[in-house]
Amino acid sequence: MDSEEERKKMSVDGRRVEVLAGVVAIVSKEAVQHQGITLTMEGIVNLQLSSKSVGVFEAFYNSVKPIQLITSNIEVVKQGKVPGGKTEIPFEFPLHTKGNKVLYETYHGVFVNIQYTLRCDMKRSLLAKDLSKTCEFMVHCLPQKAKLQPTPVDFTITPETLQNVRERSLLPKFLIRGHLDATNCVITKPLTGELVVESSDVAIKSIELQLVRVETCGCAEGYARDATEIQNIQIAEGDVCHSLPIPIYMVFPRLFTCPTLETINFKVEFEVNVVIVLHDEHLITENFPLKLCRA
Repeated sequence: MDSEEERKKMSVDGRRVEVLAGVVAIVSKEAVQHQGITLTMEGIVNLQLSSKSVGVFEAFYNSVKPIQLITSNIEVVKQGKVPGGKTEIPFEFPLHTKGNKVLYETYHGVFVNIQYTLRCDMKRSLLAKDLSKTCEFMVHCLPQKAKLQPTPVDFTITPETLQNVRERSLLPKFLIRGHLDATNCVITKPLTGELVVESSDVAIKSIELQLVRVETCGCAEGYARDATEIQNIQIAEGDVCHSLPIPIYMVFPRLFTCPTLETINFKVEFEVNVVIVLHDEHLITENFPLKLCRA
């Protein structure tokens, strides 16, 4: 069985809400007897701790369970028989949450996962196996109404500006300048900027852009904050020419990013690292927090 989804708008209790609509397609060579066909829609936030945090926050497992954002069930067809060939049964689900719950944007992370699924079940007699098919559908946040103000950031990287350095005197001399066009970013537009190597005593091996997700999970007893890499893009290889502008350009991957999110139980934030690898294996990293939104 296949199902297709498309988004519409309808009025529920005087409010405009999104609708998940499509068809259940049943294809068979001959007529199929069944005990009823149902559709179940569900939206869930799954949280988990990293292995390094297990044991530190034992109360986490008792305090935070999967968070159900939306659930709905309808009977598409009552008990009967589906004729042979291809049969399409249309359906509609209003994405209507109960109470003050909010539908967060679809997001596939490491420790935070926000997923919306649609499951179709065909119940059959005891002698025949029940049929079931599940597919995921995407939810986008509404664009923010306020106009996004660009927040360009200029940066200069030298041995003196680096943090977490044990023996600064052993570092080679270098001067790297650049800018990011914005750190308040529209998720559908690329992160852009420019980088210039003014000077370096040691040859450069590689320059990379690293996009990082920072996921925070927890409860009243404590929070676990974990940063993991989403993607790494090389923007220059080898000992680049000095004083030559190198463009910074990175597209945000759809499933693995979402608008920056902060709730009582979890947070999803993003950062970008500009990483310069020198031939003597020194690693220079400059970190920039990002705020993603949909506009």
